[in-house]
Amino acid sequence: MNLHTLKPAKGATHKEKRIGRGEASGKGGTSTKGNKGGQSRAGYKSKPGFEGGQMPLQRRVPKRGFKNINRIDYKVINIGQIDHYAEKYGITEFTLANLYINGLIAQNDLVKILGVGEIAGKFDFKVNAISDKAKAAIEAAGGTVEIVK
Repeated sequence: MNLHTLKPAKGATHKEKRIGRGEASGKGGTSTKGNKGGQSRAGYKSKPGFEGGQMPLQRRVPKRGFKNINRIDYKVINIGQIDHYAEKYGITEFTLANLYINGLIAQNDLVKILGVGEIAGKFDFKVNAISDKAKAAIEAAGGTVEIVK
């Protein structure tokens, strides 16, 4: 085998399609672009969502509801889960840093404690929000609650 004898495999290469080079080429006249209209012109670009004049999907489907820009999304922890987390992760003080280190919340999550369930141990909480029922249950068990912003 020599470098001057190398060539591509049979069928691996194709001749370039030469459009607009006369009728004899079979690709003259309209140059494979059909007859007239925007799509046959240079620089044509269709708008996103355009469906050939048919009413586009984003206009056919009705709009519903709204997105409240003032909504505050909290990561919710019920007091019924506290004993489980304390046993599993060895936490006695529930702060945002402790919860993040143990993978219970994301870095920028806001945490709210709710009063579903029962709490047995004495725990300290430093969270963003807490319900009245949860606060009463925690303090009855001997724990403390501090709201951080």
